[in-house]
Amino acid sequence: MNPYLNGKSLYGDDFTIDEIENWYNQEKEAYANLGNKNTETYWYGYHALNKLHGFNYLKGKHFNNVLGLGAAWGHEFEVIIDQINNLYIIEPSDQLRSERVGNIKPVYIAPAISGTINYPDNYFDLVTSLGTLHHIPNISYVIAELYRVTKKDGYILIREPIISMGDWTKPRPGLTIHERGIPLNIFRDILAKYPLQIINEGLCFTMTAFFQRIWINLSNSPIYTFKSYILLDKWLSKLFYWNLQYHATHKLHRVAPQSVFYVLKKL
Repeated sequence: MNPYLNGKSLYGDDFTIDEIENWYNQEKEAYANLGNKNTETYWYGYHALNKLHGFNYLKGKHFNNVLGLGAAWGHEFEVIIDQINNLYIIEPSDQLRSERVGNIKPVYIAPAISGTINYPDNYFDLVTSLGTLHHIPNISYVIAELYRVTKKDGYILIREPIISMGDWTKPRPGLTIHERGIPLNIFRDILAKYPLQIINEGLCFTMTAFFQRIWINLSNSPIYTFKSYILLDKWLSKLFYWNLQYHATHKLHRVAPQSVFYVLKKL
């Protein structure tokens, strides 16, 4: 099997700057062009998931400077906006930007092609990357940058798929051209390079697509928007963790968690 599909290597992590630039240009507006740029029809449905696996660990904390990598309109911050003074968002798309998130006017900047984050060391109290890294080639470097710009005792929240998302060398309906998951073993190896306290490693999205196909006959709201389902999913993900395969070659391989949610504290 392709070494990238068997989960032993991370595709794109060793790209040259020219390869990274080509990837960036292809991904820049790709997510928006999948139908996510219409503010009248787009609806953010991950609040229940983000709260259970991430923001619940930040209760009672206040953050002066907060960074969202690839946070688009900033919807992910709505549930904690009262805990934030200043919000900065790195977003490649010119079409996914908000004038205000709650009472805050976010500061938007475009990402550097190299992945360098153009802010000083130890600048942010909280950094989030929820569903962004798997769109980026040089993930190891970008995680190093997330660590660099986070203050001591600051928090980093990361949610990403840990399965291949199919063979990305072929067209995949509903996905951008390059996005692929990050093998959990590689994720753990990258994070182990830094003095970080892992407050939570929450596995999630076990058979969610299967349950959603049934649920759609009962409700217009996706099943993962409900706290009760997210709690069930948390249990199922622990139960079937043993079956995790980066690239599924059999239907039974899909009975396993498909994403991970990290809550990290910089030591």
